[in-house]
Amino acid sequence: MEDAEILDLYFRREQAAVGETAKKYGPLCRRVAVNILGSEPDAEECVNDTYLRAWNAIPPDRPDRLGLWLARVTRNLAFDRWKRDRRQRRGGAELLLEELTDCIPDPCDPERELEGRELTEFLDLWLGSLKPEDRRLFLRRYWRGESVRDIAKSAGGTPNSVTKRLTRLRAHLRDALEKEGLTV
Repeated sequence: MEDAEILDLYFRREQAAVGETAKKYGPLCRRVAVNILGSEPDAEECVNDTYLRAWNAIPPDRPDRLGLWLARVTRNLAFDRWKRDRRQRRGGAELLLEELTDCIPDPCDPERELEGRELTEFLDLWLGSLKPEDRRLFLRRYWRGESVRDIAKSAGGTPNSVTKRLTRLRAHLRDALEKEGLTV
């Protein structure tokens, strides 16, 4: 079933929308969640939360690219769960990822929100300038959260070679950000 047909089911509030979403995008969402959480049961719960979020958000939202929208929702839910689980295990200690909150624009601060939009636009352009294989590598690691070992295995390379390529990509990104005067 095409995305437009699935979205029409959501807009008509037909429960079949969730089933068709699961059929078409369930494997993608599950893979994203498992890569972040490392646990099938947690990933399955996260994917179910994604379907609930889709049901509640569509309508009024009508995503242009349903698969990408669902992957982003799944990713955000999985990271939220990951942070919550780690915080509980550490007795409320701050997570390393939470130290990055100084770099992430605060949606309540209009100035930081503008910086976040500029950074997003820049990243879109930067990713578009990469060779397709470098773009896929970057997105697999930093968007989907895949392990270096899994990327190397599927690409037929070694973890060491993947790590070196990722290091070069990060350096390239850092240089491009500095050249544009954008700080993270």
